[in-house]
Amino acid sequence: MLTNHAIVSQIYTEVSRLIEDPSQEVSGDTPLLGGDSLLDSMKLVELCLTLEDKASEWGFEFDWTSDAAMSKSRSMFRTAGSLAAEFISQMEAKK
Repeated sequence: MLTNHAIVSQIYTEVSRLIEDPSQEVSGDTPLLGGDSLLDSMKLVELCLTLEDKASEWGFEFDWTSDAAMSKSRSMFRTAGSLAAEFISQMEAKK
């Protein structure tokens, strides 16, 4: 079974893979929405599809389409850290 730390690391690695500037380090504070985001909307969708695949491998369904998904103040996509936290929360809820 994967640890939460390993899952967070894999999510940050996926974000890193998708950003244009490889010198940018991805952390929990890395913005995924708004003007400071390192990902454009198409890359964000690609990230979500990758996370859906990972979730399927790990035995649950990752739902990234909630009503609050694109809300700048409540979205799981505010930062890489908030996305990782939501992914883990959904995984643990499906156990």
